[in-house]
Parts: sequence; C-alpha cells; structure tokens
Amino acid sequence: MEEFKALWAENIDAKVETTVRTFKKEDLPEGEVLIEVHYSSVNYKDGLAGTNPKSGVIRNYPMILGIDLSGVVVESLDPAFGAGDEVIVTGYGLGVNHFGGFSQYARVPAAWVVPLPEGLSLREAMIIGTAGYTAAESVDALDKQGIQPQTGTVLVTGASGGVGGMAIAMLKRLGYTVEAMSRKKADCMDYLKGLGAEAVLHPEEVALEKKRPLAQQRWAAIVDPVGGPMLPDLLAQLHYGGCLALSGNAGGIAFEATVLPFILRGVKLVGIDSVNHPYAERIKLWERMASNLKPENLELLAEQEIALEDLPAAFRKIMDGKMHGRTLVKVKQGI
Repeated sequence: MEEFKALWAENIDAKVETTVRTFKKEDLPEGEVLIEVHYSSVNYKDGLAGTNPKSGVIRNYPMILGIDLSGVVVESLDPAFGAGDEVIVTGYGLGVNHFGGFSQYARVPAAWVVPLPEGLSLREAMIIGTAGYTAAESVDALDKQGIQPQTGTVLVTGASGGVGGMAIAMLKRLGYTVEAMSRKKADCMDYLKGLGAEAVLHPEEVALEKKRPLAQQRWAAIVDPVGGPMLPDLLAQLHYGGCLALSGNAGGIAFEATVLPFILRGVKLVGIDSVNHPYAERIKLWERMASNLKPENLELLAEQEIALEDLPAAFRKIMDGKMHGRTLVKVKQGI
C-alpha cells in the first residue's frame, strides 16, 4: 500500500471544506493496529463535523472524518490481533481527534479494536455502526433497569433516524411493544411499522398541551436520541418506575423540568455514552448485536450505500433531516 484515499476536512474561513485526497501510510497517526477499511457509515455526529466547525465535535481541524469503521487487519503490533482478522472500531477518538473511518486505511490503538463477532458481516456491522451501538446500549440500559416486554410499551423518539430505527428493530426482536415518534410521520409510517412499531406518533401527539410535571402514564420506558425541551413532557408520561434512556442532543442541549417525576413516580433518567463505553461492555454488546439484538430486518435500515466522494452530500442530507435509517459508506470498492 503506497497511497490511499480518504475524506479530508478543513476549517477554511469558518466553513468546513471536505475533499477526497491521497495519503501515504506515514501520514496516519500512531497506533498498534493498521486496518484496511471496508465499510463505514454516516452518523449525525459526522454530519456536524462535516458541516459546522463550531459544533464542538472537532476542536482541531484538519481531520479525516468518520466515527466508525469495519475492516481487515493488515498489520498489528499487539498479539491480540493478526493480519487477516476482521474487526470493528467505534467511539473513542475515532474521526474526532484521531483520523477516522472515511479512509481506505486507518491506524488505531489496539484498545479500540473489537473482533467482528460470528453472526455479523463487515457490511452488516456498519449498517449497525455507531447509531446501532447507541441503540443497543439504550435497550441494554432498559433491561438493566428491569424493563421487560411484559412491563409495558416503549416509546422511541427520533424514530426515523439511525438510532431510533435501530432501537425499534432491536426492541421488536426482543418481544417489546413499541411506539415510534417522528416529525416525518406522514412519510415514514410504512417504514417504521416495517421495523416493528405498533403505532407512529407525531411529536404533537406526545407533547402536553398544558405543561405539568406529572401527566397520564403512557409508557413503561422511552428511548430518546433527541433530547432538548421536550424531555420534561416525556418524563411526565412515564409509568411509575419507568426509565428514559437519553443518548442525543439533536433537539437541543437544555431542558427545564422538576424533581416530581423522580421522587413521586420513581422514574429513572439514564445517560447513554457510546464514545467511552468500557471495552468489556463493548465486546458483550457486539456479541448481542450478532445474535438476539440483531434486527431481523437489518437491510431495511440501510437507506443507501455511497462512496467516499458522496459524503459531502450525505452530510447535508442528514443535517437537513432528510435522511432516514442508515447510510452505509462502501470504502473498499469491488467487494
């Protein structure tokens, strides 16, 4: 491997400029494992990094973007991995402060590398990607809080997005009754029901007309990758002992609520961090995503498959809220 292609992002005059350019092996950062990347995916965080230099995702441009990847080990200084091993990398500093997955080759610390579990292909691993990992972590959090299929209905917000769609499919696979909330209700009804949603709600059907800290108890649990000012309305409508797993801020970083849902109904607000989730837990979750958490309709979640050159348009699409499901990036051509 003398030269390879990657998506290069620069902050030029307070705007992010992205180009596919050529690199050499010595341009890669330090790390014990060199990987030939086969697939990556487009996540909301990638969209922010590729369009908004003030988003806070990347503090120091330039950068090779891409917060996840799957591929094959080419070289390894760590005996845990050898040439030919199929692997996954998500989270940590990938594509944020360390050259990322929108690149034909990546060199990363061995502590970030997860062996591809039996039951998943490299392609399937990136249909799941960071969004699916976040969804799986959210579903696992509900389980740890005692939320079982018989406990009651689970609401998934931001349902047309990657995390939301994955959460619906995973919950359905486990036997939960799921309702989906999406601003794109009219356009995505069939898609969301195909993933496993029993009902699809517009946010206006969920928001409280009169704001109050406690309202009718509608859901046993909520998977919320959106966040923002609607969070208090969601907490107010949880069952006694219910749980909300919060993983995103697409709706905003601030909300105003009271302590009443917590001290009068015993509800739990659980934060989901997919970036620094402990390695041992990552291994367990990826094993589950290759078995009982693997969506039965995984291909339905893959809206499109694109090349590195198509990424700037994909960033605009996800930031404009026009993307549903997952966008797979085929980095290695001819596979």
